[in-house]
Amino acid sequence: MNAQRDPVSWLVVERGWDVVASDGSELGRVDSVLGDTEEDIFNGLSVSPGLLRAARYVPAERVASIVAGRVQLDLTPADFERLPEAREAAP
Repeated sequence: MNAQRDPVSWLVVERGWDVVASDGSELGRVDSVLGDTEEDIFNGLSVSPGLLRAARYVPAERVASIVAGRVQLDLTPADFERLPEAREAAP
């Protein structure tokens, strides 16, 4: 993994990108990006932690960095597990 990758805009995030915790551990994959592209307003992400587990809603303010193919959160794995399900919390 190349830590020198340049940050990218939320507008290029795609379904299937890796989502990692603040310690670098894998949390899941982007299920969907929530926001208004016309107004350039990023609301957050729906993150799928794996089969048979409900997607979690990650508010935009918890996203620490975005590089091509990878979104890093400012959350620990335990913090991520406490997030609400995406279908209940997404704006």
